[in-house]
Amino acid sequence: MAMAANHLPPTAALSGGTATHRLIATARPSSISFRSLSSSASFKTIRLSHQKRSRIHVSGADFGTVATPKCFASDPEQLRSAKKDILDLLKTTFCHPILVRLGWHDAGTYNKNIEEWPNRGLVNALKLLQPIKDKYASVTYADLFQLASATAVEEAGGPKIPMKYGRVDVTGPEQCPEEGRLPDAGPPSPAAHLRDVFYRMGLSDKDIVALSGAHTLGRSRPERSGWGKPETKYTKEGPGAPGGQSWTVKWLRFDNSYFKDIKERRDEDLLVLPTDAALFEDPSFKVFAEKYAEDEKTFFDDYAVAHAKLSNLGSKFDPPEGFSINDEPPPPPAAAAPEKFEAAKYSSGKRELSDSMKQKIRAEYEGFGGSPDKPLQSNYFLNIMIVIAVLALLTSLLGS
Repeated sequence: MAMAANHLPPTAALSGGTATHRLIATARPSSISFRSLSSSASFKTIRLSHQKRSRIHVSGADFGTVATPKCFASDPEQLRSAKKDILDLLKTTFCHPILVRLGWHDAGTYNKNIEEWPNRGLVNALKLLQPIKDKYASVTYADLFQLASATAVEEAGGPKIPMKYGRVDVTGPEQCPEEGRLPDAGPPSPAAHLRDVFYRMGLSDKDIVALSGAHTLGRSRPERSGWGKPETKYTKEGPGAPGGQSWTVKWLRFDNSYFKDIKERRDEDLLVLPTDAALFEDPSFKVFAEKYAEDEKTFFDDYAVAHAKLSNLGSKFDPPEGFSINDEPPPPPAAAAPEKFEAAKYSSGKRELSDSMKQKIRAEYEGFGGSPDKPLQSNYFLNIMIVIAVLALLTSLLGS
């Protein structure tokens, strides 16, 4: 996967120690670094990570009477609206793979051994998301990247990720870690290399294998990464820009086919990197890879946990515990439908009303506009008067 790149437009600025909404920055202590891309003329590329929470400024947030502190790094309502816009973006541009990678590579340089906060090439993903960021100024880039990544997985048919938000952005490139912390595709010892990278983040063998399953989405392009074919029968017509080599046949669907295809290796048009092959060669990795090839639900469950864990690594949250955008209060219960009139219910059980009396009561009821199939509207006073009249009539009849 290529490294995520964060950018400042030529007009972007830092003023008064505050990150304005124009800052394209990610909120991850000791986590992400960005490589300047000279090929991008429309962006001035710098390396950015987190912003100190004491210096964060959220502009344009108006929570009204909502009991939500204004110090949240991102406005929850704007995040919900941004998710809807991301869903529309995914349906029109088929950019699921690159958005998943953006979130991953935003998180991919975290080092669990560095306690201080804060701890290539995805320019197209940033360009896709920038209009959404411009629209929702009170959403941090850090939250937007992770929201986009999780939403892309879900929209492609994958599991719902238990995400939390409130990540804080950085003030400048000096808060970013050094380059070179992401995994290579073809190291001399693939399994050992994967462990070096992911153990540094505090992840486990199960996390490594589950996260590798995200290769079910997307393609590798040799002109960008040095890996894969220029095109295959699965990629020559897109969708999106044609070309590249995918790991799976249906490379815009999130499922467990990655593990099945890597295990079988029957199709030369499907990509298998050395780090992919290691999942079925290393004894510890193989336990999980075999399980995920057989059981998609187990893969989904484990992937959702690992993705959320990765997205939170090294992040500084405001509020400290973060917040969910899926915890909206449930809608009020619907009003109970008016009870359908049944004359037999008004019998004491000791003496059944005659058919003629039922017809008489029914006629009186319909005279007020009701019927067995059309209960009266909710005029409580009128309903009470009808009930009293019926009860009085029944008492008189039964008493005689």
